[in-house]
Amino acid sequence: MTKQNHLLHGPHQGQPIRLAGEPASRARAAMLMLHGRGASAEDILSLSNEFDLSEFVYLAPQAAGNTWYPNRFLVPTQENEPWLSSALTFVEQVLAEVLNAGIPHERILLLGFSQGACLTLEFAARNTRHYGGVVGLSGALIGPADAPREYKGTLAGTPVFLGCSDADLHVPREYVEQTADVLRRLGGEVTERFYPNMGHSINQDEIGVVQSMMEKLLA
Repeated sequence: MTKQNHLLHGPHQGQPIRLAGEPASRARAAMLMLHGRGASAEDILSLSNEFDLSEFVYLAPQAAGNTWYPNRFLVPTQENEPWLSSALTFVEQVLAEVLNAGIPHERILLLGFSQGACLTLEFAARNTRHYGGVVGLSGALIGPADAPREYKGTLAGTPVFLGCSDADLHVPREYVEQTADVLRRLGGEVTERFYPNMGHSINQDEIGVVQSMMEKLLA
């Protein structure tokens, strides 16, 4: 049993989960969406309007205090505890709700932006299996560059998309590239795209890539 399985009363436990799209009982696929620092579940959930695809249920958990963990993603992970373990547990709990509704891992897409992207990627690496897709927009695996990446299991061909500015002030390009290498070693089918001089934001090309991933899940 992992550490986060035991963390049932952390800072994020009991926080709300916002929903959009189809009811889970009728949806054919699901997207679990994680917001960035200082943002809200409603903010990331508004992306569902851009995707404009029926048959999906969208679930966006809300971080306590609008922040998944207090420090930057590239500091030693213990400096972000207990918030990080609590956040990973919360994602696991939301995923369990989707599975209980009858939607299998193979039709669940994990997506996050910024701090939420870091959390999404770290969750997928620590909980390897074949997902419908993993999307990290302006994010990377959590921890310093020299952190041991001793993840177990395999992503078994899960499509992974990493999109980021080539000059992001919050997410150094080399961290995204290292993340891509780690996820490939774990069996992910990784696509990276760096956008020249883009701000810390989401662009239409990234939305198009995600839409394509979603369409393949429903095909």
